[in-house]
Amino acid sequence: MAGRNGRTVRDLRRANRTAVLQRLYFDGPLSRFELGPATGLSSGSVSNVVADLVADGLVEEAGSVDSDGGRPRTLLRVAPASGHMIGVDVGETRVRVELFDLTLTELARAERPLAPQRYDVDVIVGHIREGVAEVLAAAGLPPERLLGAGIGVPGIVEHTADRGAVVHGQTIGWDSVPLEALLRAGSPLPDTVPYLIDNGAKTLGQAEMWFGAGRGARNAVVVLFGSGVGASLVTPEAEQGRAVEWGHLTVRVRGRRCRCGALGCLEAYAGAESLLARWREEDGRVPEGTDEETALTAMLAAAYPAEGGAADPVALAVLEETAEYLGAGLSDLINLFQPERILIGGWAGLQLGTRFLPAVRRHAVSYALRHPARKVTVDLGRLGPDAVTVGAAILPLADFFARGGRRPEPAPQYPVPAWRTALEERAPH
Repeated sequence: MAGRNGRTVRDLRRANRTAVLQRLYFDGPLSRFELGPATGLSSGSVSNVVADLVADGLVEEAGSVDSDGGRPRTLLRVAPASGHMIGVDVGETRVRVELFDLTLTELARAERPLAPQRYDVDVIVGHIREGVAEVLAAAGLPPERLLGAGIGVPGIVEHTADRGAVVHGQTIGWDSVPLEALLRAGSPLPDTVPYLIDNGAKTLGQAEMWFGAGRGARNAVVVLFGSGVGASLVTPEAEQGRAVEWGHLTVRVRGRRCRCGALGCLEAYAGAESLLARWREEDGRVPEGTDEETALTAMLAAAYPAEGGAADPVALAVLEETAEYLGAGLSDLINLFQPERILIGGWAGLQLGTRFLPAVRRHAVSYALRHPARKVTVDLGRLGPDAVTVGAAILPLADFFARGGRRPEPAPQYPVPAWRTALEERAPH
């Protein structure tokens, strides 16, 4: 039965379960008494919801605390072993797969390196499948116990009705790749376990907003600085974040050619790949036969040598120019979105780290309008190089919460009505 606002009793129960689960997850352990004000539910509703969640094995007791003159209050928490998620980071140097329990404690991981400039779809699909099977085997977890597998990818992700998640990754040569359908074909996971796919910068942003340096902010931008650059915008209207192709904002007319094919993109100056290419073009001593992370470490050591060493002026100049381009790019985000915080993550951003950050802050403020620049802070993310994987695992976790802690059920298979079959047969092909 639906009420005046169109919500059914089932909708209301799901919303109440979601409210209690989320409060226990983020602020627990809490007592039933504390859950009332925290969720806005009556004491009776809290008792009923808690009883349901305990019966489902999602919530468990976690000790007790003294009350003012009364009986001790029992504390409740989300049961860590009541659900499991997989997070996958399809990066530009490796595919990382991690298995987590419901509290995002890592239980197992698998990694597959990627050859430079090789983003073959079949290879990456194979790496994901193998990694999923490997972490499940390592933890001894049956696939049907999973809430889902979240996957962060480079590029624009389009969610379609007929092909699922489709990836448009221009910089890696992916043109309308039906990644979800490819993964589902021959998947080690049952049909009841969903694949949830989104942009890697967005999953990074999700992780930092839930557990990292973004907690408590209403408006934030989280930047992914790796081989290329991207960003996720979080606002009250887009609490789950919205990926923005910030790396392909034009910062120099008729400038360097970007991996996307256009001229003058920010990514052509601020990504690790372009940073190393510019060092090489200026006759810098770039290590040959190494991956980008190793080469960037060598560049930093050359630009900022140990005490008594002579700095490589070419490496230092390229890094300083990159800091200015990155700061100028951040100023556009400040002017457009006026965020409270900008957080820089990704393996390259974290590797450049605190040595790089003061210059980036200085340039961001100098290029931005004064009023929004005075209100923003620019810092590093706190979750380290695994943040994209953690954020990817949050995708099935957020979906689980939205369903009130209910697992997805297989869609019922009804026979196709005769009238629909007749219409399809008459339709032109």
